[in-house]
Amino acid sequence: MITTSRPRLLRALTGVAAAALLTLAGLAVTTPAHAADGSKPIKVAMFNDIDTFNPFTAVLLQSTGINRYQYEALVGYGRNSEPDAGIADTWDTSDDGITWTFHIPKDRKWSDDTPITADDVVYTYTSIMKTSALQAANGGLVTNIADVKATDPQTVVMTLKSAQAPNPGQEIPIVPKHVWEKQDPAKFAADKDVVGSGPFTITTYKTGQSVELKANPHFWRGEPKVSGVTYVAYKNSDAAVQGLKSGEVDIADGLTPAQYDSLKGAKNITRHAGIGRRYQALAINPGAIDIDGKPMGDGNPALKDPVVRKAIFMAVDKKTLLDRVLQGLGDEGQTEVPKSYENYFGFAEGHEAVPFDLDAANKLLEDAGYKKGPDGIRKKADGKPLKFRLMGRNTEPAHAQMADFLTSWFKDIGIGLDVSMVTPDKVNEDSTLGKYDLYFTGWSLGPDPDNQLAMNTCASRPNADGSGNTSENNWCSPEFDAAFKAQHAELDEGKRQELVKKAFSILYEAYVSDPIWYIKPLEAYRSDHFTGFGLQPEKGGVILNQNGYWGLYEAKPVSSDSASSDDDGGLPGWVIPVGAIVVLAAAGGAIVASRRRSTGEDRE
Repeated sequence: MITTSRPRLLRALTGVAAAALLTLAGLAVTTPAHAADGSKPIKVAMFNDIDTFNPFTAVLLQSTGINRYQYEALVGYGRNSEPDAGIADTWDTSDDGITWTFHIPKDRKWSDDTPITADDVVYTYTSIMKTSALQAANGGLVTNIADVKATDPQTVVMTLKSAQAPNPGQEIPIVPKHVWEKQDPAKFAADKDVVGSGPFTITTYKTGQSVELKANPHFWRGEPKVSGVTYVAYKNSDAAVQGLKSGEVDIADGLTPAQYDSLKGAKNITRHAGIGRRYQALAINPGAIDIDGKPMGDGNPALKDPVVRKAIFMAVDKKTLLDRVLQGLGDEGQTEVPKSYENYFGFAEGHEAVPFDLDAANKLLEDAGYKKGPDGIRKKADGKPLKFRLMGRNTEPAHAQMADFLTSWFKDIGIGLDVSMVTPDKVNEDSTLGKYDLYFTGWSLGPDPDNQLAMNTCASRPNADGSGNTSENNWCSPEFDAAFKAQHAELDEGKRQELVKKAFSILYEAYVSDPIWYIKPLEAYRSDHFTGFGLQPEKGGVILNQNGYWGLYEAKPVSSDSASSDDDGGLPGWVIPVGAIVVLAAAGGAIVASRRRSTGEDRE
């Protein structure tokens, strides 16, 4: 996931305009309640931003989530996130691990009925490898690839610079060469009449209103049982919940514990709490630098001191935040790997979390020479107070709640906070350019941690204007880079698990990203409209925000005589979360689409 050649800043203006429209209108697009009907698309509520649907540059959660329905990688993820067929159905590796060969069946077609060939794969990979502007989303995944070639229309051969553990065919969305070679790929919006390989493709996008997708009749697994998917934009999750209750939308995720609780017993609404793959963290600006090693942004210089950053870690009571803000619906954060990926979860031997300890944090700062003034705020030797800006998303109620707690705890250790809740797009733009002190962030991880680690290497620092690669923490460490390379090259899975934990432990002890919790995703859907949603993982998984497309792909309309009641449990069917409205409709169905970005993946 990355950025576009540029103008994230230009896109930011689009997001701001959309936010203003939604604020004025409340619900940007109102769609009437509908009875279950095969001709109706699944309507998904969304209240996060979209940066772009260009798979080379999309990094926000809504955007990348929708794109998982449109573009397959060479190798996909099965119902339990295991490697599974995608564009390729089989692949093999040479004994030395240097050469990977992927085989594309002749039944693979683009949504316009054009055959998918090895040339499409070569075009996609080489475009990323050779063009900085196309490396924002997945540039870190191709750094070890020396060459990609098509030996025949159905065979792709990748030659690596050195053996690696991650499958190089995963995570990179393949685009149709016959469409993209006629465009400037760095500027191509790819937000209407999209040609894709997945179960749904965008037909139209209306910024701040909706995104419409239609079912792909040429999808190799079979055409979906619903005509399409429509993402409907709401100004916040409260409005989305009201839309769910009234039947204006069919499914919503990203619910707060209070909203989730309010739906208990609601007629024809089923609640679902699944296993998450996302962490929520407090990010600290350690002194952002661009790819050329030059300072960027306007972070407070005091945060360059690891003592100050460690004291901040010590002033965050994660248990209280989990209990009071999430009502216990999650797990305390450790490293950036969620508990759902148990093989990579936790600290390496000899490393541990910094405990919440205000007395110890005060002593640490006092011993380092940061003395409290008459107002209780500590100052550096140069007389500058430890006052920092804390930024969060105005679409996330939890951010404002956490900020209240942090303000109190930080005051106790002599640190002042200036809290600002802004649009998701503003958070993304400012964090990319290093224009922050502290902010709430988060990412959704795939089954292999390699890409998450890659975003923290020195090579992932962006250009001065924010283009190029995507850096998670605007941080660079030779020690971490060495740890990243070690886990990347280790082919013994048991040994690699320990190396991955070591790399994440080094990142944690740099005190630039403090994982607060791993949230349990809270979803709800209209059980009188759709059923059959596919969970990932199959046992206790989620419907939306998956590593794949199973949630909405397997959904089907509920017959009029079998509509479910209000029992929590089953899964009627449909879609992904986004930042505006996205509608997936069958060929000939109406389509509306929306654009603009927000956190991970959503970066957040």
